[in-house]
Amino acid sequence: MSQEALKVYETLKIQIAADRVGIVTMNRPAARNAMNTRMMEELRDFFADLYVNPDAAVCLVLTGEGKGFCAGADLKERKGMSDAVWRRQHAVVEQMARAVMDCPVPVIAAVNGAAFGGGMELALACDFIYAARSARFALTEVTLGIIPGAAGTQNLPRAVGQRRAKEIILTGAPITAEEAAAFGMVNKVCADDKLLAEARATALKIAANAPISVRQAKKAVDKATELDRMSGYAFEIEAYNRCVVTEDRQEGILAYNEKRKPNYKGR
Repeated sequence: MSQEALKVYETLKIQIAADRVGIVTMNRPAARNAMNTRMMEELRDFFADLYVNPDAAVCLVLTGEGKGFCAGADLKERKGMSDAVWRRQHAVVEQMARAVMDCPVPVIAAVNGAAFGGGMELALACDFIYAARSARFALTEVTLGIIPGAAGTQNLPRAVGQRRAKEIILTGAPITAEEAAAFGMVNKVCADDKLLAEARATALKIAANAPISVRQAKKAVDKATELDRMSGYAFEIEAYNRCVVTEDRQEGILAYNEKRKPNYKGR
């Protein structure tokens, strides 16, 4: 693991086990894990480092400390903030959103409570979402005189469709975990006390697979909503060919024929 990812953060707890599944916990429970500037910077830096050092972990679970996932931006910090300072802070938010979406390592959001505003956008920036039954989601920005600015207007329509996304964004009203699952935004609703265990169990299934294959498959699936079908297929073939030359490809076939679990090395 790089020194960046190993360092002690003020607002995050990072735990990467021997199985290389990481738990990233937003750690401002007294503020319902609302993102102050420091947390925005630390989330940006952690995920940007994984872009440079993708072998640091094979799968991540992002969650919140205490009873909330993330209440969005810290509005107490923003009180009285000048336009210039607001824009500078939002530039960090933009970098953070891009870093999460560009992360080559799969990221599962384990939403353990309220995910409002930027908190919901952060969950949407992950690869998929598991939610506690008590979780609530809302993009409240229009009620505050702004609009979603961490890719919410882009990621939500991709998850639930344009018409449903407009209803959620334009009303600013919260939805339940069950509604989010019915809309296609949440993959699984879990009992509150089982959420992290179930998210980690899925992360372990991902971690058991060939790391390069997982990263290439993630890239290819992302392109499905960004390119026309044949251009996306051309990208898929390039991603596929990147796997053909790996030792892991040979190990996967050998393990299958020898009727044993493969020992993938990520090379």
